[in-house]
Amino acid sequence: MNTRILAAVGSMVCLMAMSTVAKAQVTLDVTKITCGQFAAYKITNPKYIAVWVSGYYHGTRGEMVIDTQELAANADKLVNYCLKNPDVALLKAVETALGKQ
Repeated sequence: MNTRILAAVGSMVCLMAMSTVAKAQVTLDVTKITCGQFAAYKITNPKYIAVWVSGYYHGTRGEMVIDTQELAANADKLVNYCLKNPDVALLKAVETALGKQ
């Protein structure tokens, strides 16, 4: 009976250890994202990336206030631009479509 308990506990420990190993960290080089990847959800939801891009440009200008309605409108503009220009680099598209928001 002790061997069954030890086997069950051992199995549980192995399963818990495997579940923590399965988690992977994903990093993203934003300078390499194309409009096609951005607009077609090939990386993640475009809204998430648009929020990051907005924060990046606001940070470079030292602006700490974000207009959420403007952010949503600009994200939509960027998606629309990217749908028409899938081969353009995303950060270039931001400069072209939004004037470096």
